[in-house]
Amino acid sequence: MDGVDEETQKLERLADLLTQLSASPYDVALHAQHISLAMSLPGMDSQVLEAREMAANYLAVGDEVWMPVIDNKLASLVMEDGARVTEILELYERAERDYLSIPLLRKHVEFLINVHEHFNVTVDSPEELKEVFTSQWARDAIDAVVAKGAGHLSQSQQLWQLQRDWEFDMLDRTPVQERPPLVDYVQSLILARLQQPHSEHEDTFQSYSSFTTKYKPASEYEALLVAASKLRSRAAKAYQRREAAELGLTSLNAYAQYISSERRAKNPDVFVLAGVYERALAEAAKRRFSGEVGAEEALRSFWTGYLDFSRTRGAEDSDMTTLLRRATRSVPGSGEAWARYIRHLEKNESDLAEDESIEEAESIQDAYSRALSTNLFTKLGKGSPDRDPEQIIPLVLARASAEKHAIEAGRANEDSFADLVKIVEDGLVMVRGASKAGDPRFRLEKFLSELYLNLAGMPDAAVQLWAATAKHYKSSWASWVAYTDVLIRTDHHNLARSTYQEVSTKNLDYPEALWDAWINFEYAHGSLVSLEEALARVERARTQVEARRIKEAQKAFEMAQVQHAKERETVSVPTSVAVPETGQVMVAGGAGESMDVDEINSGALGKRKADDGEPAEATDGKRQKLEKPPAPLKRDRENCTVFVADLPSGTSEEQLKTLFKDCGEIREVKITQLPQALVATVEFTARDSVPAALTKDKKRIDGTEANVHLAWRSTLYVTNFPEKWDDAAVRDLFSQYGPLFDVRWPSKKFKTTRRFCYVQYISPESAERALELHGRELEPERTLNVYVSNPEHKKGRTDADANEREVYVAGLSKFTTREDLLGLFSTYGSVKDIRLAEDKNGQLKGFAFVEFQNEADARAALSANNYELKKRRIAVTLADTRVRAKNRESFADTGLGRRAEARNRSLRIRNLPPDAQEGLLQQVLERFAAVKRVEVLSEAREAIVELESAAEAGKLTLRTEPIVFRGVDLDISEDLPSSVAPPTRTGGAMFVPRTAVSRPRAGLGRPRKPGIGSVATVNSSGGGNSILSGDQTGKSQDDFRKMLG
Repeated sequence: MDGVDEETQKLERLADLLTQLSASPYDVALHAQHISLAMSLPGMDSQVLEAREMAANYLAVGDEVWMPVIDNKLASLVMEDGARVTEILELYERAERDYLSIPLLRKHVEFLINVHEHFNVTVDSPEELKEVFTSQWARDAIDAVVAKGAGHLSQSQQLWQLQRDWEFDMLDRTPVQERPPLVDYVQSLILARLQQPHSEHEDTFQSYSSFTTKYKPASEYEALLVAASKLRSRAAKAYQRREAAELGLTSLNAYAQYISSERRAKNPDVFVLAGVYERALAEAAKRRFSGEVGAEEALRSFWTGYLDFSRTRGAEDSDMTTLLRRATRSVPGSGEAWARYIRHLEKNESDLAEDESIEEAESIQDAYSRALSTNLFTKLGKGSPDRDPEQIIPLVLARASAEKHAIEAGRANEDSFADLVKIVEDGLVMVRGASKAGDPRFRLEKFLSELYLNLAGMPDAAVQLWAATAKHYKSSWASWVAYTDVLIRTDHHNLARSTYQEVSTKNLDYPEALWDAWINFEYAHGSLVSLEEALARVERARTQVEARRIKEAQKAFEMAQVQHAKERETVSVPTSVAVPETGQVMVAGGAGESMDVDEINSGALGKRKADDGEPAEATDGKRQKLEKPPAPLKRDRENCTVFVADLPSGTSEEQLKTLFKDCGEIREVKITQLPQALVATVEFTARDSVPAALTKDKKRIDGTEANVHLAWRSTLYVTNFPEKWDDAAVRDLFSQYGPLFDVRWPSKKFKTTRRFCYVQYISPESAERALELHGRELEPERTLNVYVSNPEHKKGRTDADANEREVYVAGLSKFTTREDLLGLFSTYGSVKDIRLAEDKNGQLKGFAFVEFQNEADARAALSANNYELKKRRIAVTLADTRVRAKNRESFADTGLGRRAEARNRSLRIRNLPPDAQEGLLQQVLERFAAVKRVEVLSEAREAIVELESAAEAGKLTLRTEPIVFRGVDLDISEDLPSSVAPPTRTGGAMFVPRTAVSRPRAGLGRPRKPGIGSVATVNSSGGGNSILSGDQTGKSQDDFRKMLG
């Protein structure tokens, strides 16, 4: 019964989808849902096919839609049916116009080969196909299909191999006396391929060698091979330069970076760049169809970049027409794509009319009507989603400017001006109805105003336009200033003055601009009395506004504090349960609660241990009372820093200091130029300065409003993402919610398993939107954790205490699984992660690390010591990665000491960019070799890198291509600084680590050897000297780490 109900619900949902598609046939998401829902219903194969065909009729779709449609046609194909064969060929052409797909092109080539084979070898072709499926027709058709995929540097060889094998087969079938022309053709085909960058150059070259051996005179073999080798060298090097980028195309962001690097070249390679654009479009479209957030925006961006690049590189008009039509079919909701298409039609209107048939030609009016008919630029109703004014405005301006140019050129009729006004007015209705924000830049209003003032001589119409605009955008200073400007231009001075007086006290977004405009007006057009009255009114309004802003900022700050306090109570942030220490006593009856008390006077409990450096007793027999100097104030960056966004280009540090000078003492100002924005951080010496600094939000610098907020409010703490993720993967996921300022990664010097980062946006709104990623399952049984990086939650968003939350489990059977350990240790508390150590062959080493959510559970898990698991007694101790020996086996057989072996696999890196992150640098290097640890020497802009082995170090030093880190070529050498050299030991002295917390003893196993820091026994000579001799003192772990630089 439940199954019947579920099927009924799906059928009802299917009917609803069809109704929605009738109103919004260009909505990609609706088509994707339609196909998915039809596939989930049994016995609906015909409905699934109809759903796919419907999507392909309205939109550009990928091979996930086209391949099943074509397969369905092929399943019922009878080769002798010429009409059906032609229909399938047309389907292939339609599909290939949408997006690049190597599987689809491969299927097309195979179809052409099979049909040619059938009609030219097996049976005679039908009369209507005799001229179609000749060998020459098939050769041209196959060559055209292969050429479509040639720009795919990594996979195009699949197509070329099919073509090569077919040509070789045709060559073998051709009589010897008829071969020479065909031999020349095949030779030119292979040589042309050798000059194209692609991944399988060796295979292509081998094909040429085989071809030359078989079909060319032996005396010419060597000369032909040498010439071909020279011919291919440039293309082979071109691919080698791009191989890393090709292999790294795992995200849309990677495609964007690849495109950006290609376009930065002095002379971009059109062949390569066009291929990358086509692949980026196909990948973005596939992700959009699957519902990935941000894929639509990426697809639009790729299209506009591709169109602009093609136009500036001088593409033929016919090619541009084809490309623009593809773009409007792919992203029908992109006003930028439609605007480019309309401008292209305007430029080539006469040529299009001559070159194309009536059916193919499209007028500007038809293109504009077709764009509006998609219903993607008009909000359909109250419940429908908002439309983007940034897509509506370019479309309307392109159409209106084309009409205006026709009027100015004398090609218009008497109704053209009325039509032009109607186009813009309808556009204004669309923009204002699209969203509440509308267009704060008033682009359509300005265009129409200039038409009224200059083209038509209708100043009153311009005044009415701006009066309506100011009324609609009543809190926008720009709308009121534009209104008063047109009043002044049309000599309505009294009305302008009364407008200034009325609006000066309104709650505008930036009243200072209006006040300045009013005062300038009075200077230019008023009297002394009106000027002084304006100055007095402005001063009173300024006082009111400043008071209101301070009050609002203080209230907002307090509300934010309250809100985050509530979040701390309700949101499950990983925290540690504190172990009572000195100065805390447990409250009776309050389980787990502790109360801070003053330090207990030592006199009440007997003698206390003397402080270091304090005299035991004064000369008068009484203990001196020495007051400790107050500790210096700790730098509190997170609570003392504000973030300033939306800065105008060229903003200086002095301008920012001037803006914030009355807020408090400024410690540091940092200005950062991002690709699309200029931002800054301002750090104060005291957090009390922050509330006053927040009142500077929306203040103007060089006429541009600056956005000021607490830096931590736009920063997210992100953890528990997949281990394989790197900076590019994190940026790709989080950039869909807004522009990123930075992604900060932790160093892995002392803990290689650290897996968290800080993602900072340029606005808190973007960070809040990205919180929806919290709890998303990116891998099976692994959900992403995303929190606002509130300083109050600092302990919960760091792994500083990870060692105290982690246990080391030894003595494991080689058959132990992760599930075995999870089942055992989850009884002690919430397990965060389990890592089973494996050797290079993937075999278990017999130990593991279990990380808990909090410290108390980790300590409780110590009870599992000596527990029998898989017939083995296991040992459980607290983990301490800083003193545990790592990778002992890696140098056991080298014959070198530990430090000498480490030096042998360490490298020095110079020319680091400023503020280089150790974690990020390690990610870049790990693409080329196995890295053990990285330590950055910031002042010297250098780093010491320890590799897993000397062979891995050789991979970096022997590279011919430079490794680029943040736009800088790294200088890698074996010239280590002197501080890395092993220091001379005297008297057998060893480094002694800091005292470690005592741990439970291991269960079964061999006795432990004395560890680092253990006290030495009397030597065999009976000297009785301890291991520390002379004036040597025990050294800390920091000194131990310095042994390796």
